Amino acid sequence: MKILAIGSITTAPTPEQQQQIMPKEVPDTLKLYLEGKIEQFWFRQDRPGVIFLMNVDTADQAKAAVDALPLTEGGFMTFELIPVGPLAPLGLLIQGK
Repeated sequence: MKILAIGSITTAPTPEQQQQIMPKEVPDTLKLYLEGKIEQFWFRQDRPGVIFLMNVDTADQAKAAVDALPLTEGGFMTFELIPVGPLAPLGLLIQGK
């Protein structure tokens, strides 16, 4: 299952909080990537936050993964989770369907 996880910073951490959180946030995110739970990731250009394309078995698994990230646990970030899949109407363009 593919999930688009759109993260938004709700409260900016102070510089001191960033120094405490980011040394864990980056490795925890990288671990999700190396486990194959995050396929791609980007920084948002419209506001502070991230976007992950996740590959998980269930939406609950995606929620558990992003909720365990230090910025989310600390109340600094929230995620909107959107299940995505193939563009089904394209099948109508195939002969015989």
